[in-house]
Amino acid sequence: MKRNESSEQEKKRALYHSFGYAFEGIWTGIVRERNMKIHCLAIIFVTLAGTLFEITPVEWCICLLLFGLVAGLELVNTAVEAVVDLVTEEKKPLAKLAKDTAAGAVLFAAVISVIIGCIIFLPYVLELTGKI
Repeated sequence: MKRNESSEQEKKRALYHSFGYAFEGIWTGIVRERNMKIHCLAIIFVTLAGTLFEITPVEWCICLLLFGLVAGLELVNTAVEAVVDLVTEEKKPLAKLAKDTAAGAVLFAAVISVIIGCIIFLPYVLELTGKI
């Protein structure tokens, strides 16, 4: 086997392992983190509502983007908390800043997502109830 072929196989194997590690990280976040479970339930609920109301492709794209944003930030928040806990068990102002800021990013994205969700779904709900 030539050196270039061996190198390409190693890259493919490394890429395969990278995806495995990423999926493992997502699964671990879902299993271990209460807030990630809540986000997953919200994703399921919104997906069911979107299917029921037959939202438009653009609305689906917005929902999918928000799913990814909130879940991704939750995973990053989990990683930040794990690294901070790994580095120190002491109460330090910078450790608190890192954890609080990461959590704040998730909260901010989640609140904005709820507002956007209301903008998307409220007209469908009002139409269903005959208020429009």
